[in-house]
Amino acid sequence: MADKQIGEVTHYFDKIGVAVVELTSDLKVGETIKISGRGNEFTQVIESMQIEHAKLEEAHKDQEIGLKVSQPVKEWDKVYKVTA
Repeated sequence: MADKQIGEVTHYFDKIGVAVVELTSDLKVGETIKISGRGNEFTQVIESMQIEHAKLEEAHKDQEIGLKVSQPVKEWDKVYKVTA
């Protein structure tokens, strides 16, 4: 099964390693995502999500979340949910 695009990076805070992601689908802590863009691609498990500095276990379509990422990302990078 192909990975499903669930959002796009709209901003990246390099000092704290957090990407702002606009979601087009639901996402939960513990799920695996792939972030892909301009020559860079990596996979990671969601460990921390926030909205307005409040921790979330689950985020929903059309929300904009802060997501701790393991590598630098760029605006417009695509975010995919990895399916087994």
